[in-house]
Amino acid sequence: MNLVRKFVKGAAIGVGVAHSPEGLSAIQHRGCAATIWQRDPLPSFQSWIDAVQPEYLPSSRVVLRPGMVRGALSDIVEASELPSCEARAMLVDDISALADMFADVMRAPYLRLRLDVVTTNMCRKFHIDAVTARLICTYRGTGTQYGISTDGAEPRRIFTVPTGSPFLLRGTLWPENPKSGLLHRSPPIEGTGETRLVLVLDPIFDLDDEADEQFVH
Repeated sequence: MNLVRKFVKGAAIGVGVAHSPEGLSAIQHRGCAATIWQRDPLPSFQSWIDAVQPEYLPSSRVVLRPGMVRGALSDIVEASELPSCEARAMLVDDISALADMFADVMRAPYLRLRLDVVTTNMCRKFHIDAVTARLICTYRGTGTQYGISTDGAEPRRIFTVPTGSPFLLRGTLWPENPKSGLLHRSPPIEGTGETRLVLVLDPIFDLDDEADEQFVH
């Protein structure tokens, strides 16, 4: 099953635009601070996820091998009491596929998988994550915002990643100088009544550095 309908366009200078999932590997190219696989969710999937009551949206944070993502997700959505249907299966399929792609691009033996249900302002200040790289995909609500800043100040021009489009960006641990100046944030939504469902994937290369994380065996 596939929740993708078609591709859309638009990104900032220095941000690659992927027209296929394989294009996410552009993050490895010199000078490419981030890449977006731009796609439109299927209307039927988006209507479903937007209508789910917030208390049934899945929320979790685990460290696991890429091959275990599908099984872990099945348990997570079941525990959240997210209604079982074709669209739920699409969500599990899509996250599992993104995890496989991301792990392959990063050559990561483990992943940190986080599903956040966001109803207020979270990380509203523009920043760079203290990771090698991170994949963010907003399945419901406003997507991640980003822009270029040469001095660390808030970007003058702010872009918003389309809902449903995976956003792969470098963090502070990426070995490149000078830094790109790409900053990002979660969109400020406090007081709007909006609920976001956000997937975050980080590469894990050494489990000894993740002693406080929940590890799925």
